[in-house]
Amino acid sequence: MNQEVFAALSDALAAGEEVALVTIVASSGSTPQRVGAKMLVYGDGRTVGTIGGGCYEDDAFWKAREALKSRRHATVRYELSDDFAEESGLICGGQMEVFIEPVEPAPDVYVFGAGHVGHSLARMAHEAGFRIHVIDDREKFANVARFESGTDVIVADIPEWLATHTLPATAYAVIVTRGHRHDLDALRALAARPLRYVGLIGSRAKVRRIYDALVEEGFEADALRKVHAPIGLDIGAVTPQEIAVSILAELIAVKHGKAASTGGETTSLRWEGAVRS
Repeated sequence: MNQEVFAALSDALAAGEEVALVTIVASSGSTPQRVGAKMLVYGDGRTVGTIGGGCYEDDAFWKAREALKSRRHATVRYELSDDFAEESGLICGGQMEVFIEPVEPAPDVYVFGAGHVGHSLARMAHEAGFRIHVIDDREKFANVARFESGTDVIVADIPEWLATHTLPATAYAVIVTRGHRHDLDALRALAARPLRYVGLIGSRAKVRRIYDALVEEGFEADALRKVHAPIGLDIGAVTPQEIAVSILAELIAVKHGKAASTGGETTSLRWEGAVRS
């Protein structure tokens, strides 16, 4: 049974699909499955494998769905009492502990801008396990020789490329182009998309100008509230390399559910500061 789970897990990761792996990690007394039994739970409700059935498996299923949303693991303990056994139709009276682990493929990071910050971020994020795509219209900067092996480097006009490409909902979009107009064009195409992360480089004054321009165009303010701008964690970064570190730190925080990915308090405060300062 676990072979089937492992095969399904491999297929899901190859397809870029997030799943949650539920594993019995401890048991005592009479339980319907042994330690090591596994169940794979998909975001759409499909399952592969079993940890024994009954209402405790149903409870673990819903907790796995929650783990997929929060991207945080969980350990759950079940006391298979007589009442629990009667309700589930199982004859058992032991204790069981399951570990619920959200598993996702290497996240895609789309770096719009191949200048100094984009180059440093692409290198560091690649080493941190992200799958990197770099898009810039300047072949001098967007060329394979400048980037790590395995980095997807694309020479294209950014708005035109975005008009013909769909990014996965789990993608991270980093806007670090060479100027205000290019940042505006990129954010116009990205802000309303259902992505895990959208970040925009620049000072608060620059962010304010870009936001004001989009609002004047009729852009929904709610779409802008989810944007991480100014981009990166506030670590006092100055150099391109330091800025890249601050951006990567924020990407990692979002990946592990340690920072809001869609308009949390920090992002909202940034928005308020941008439009009022």
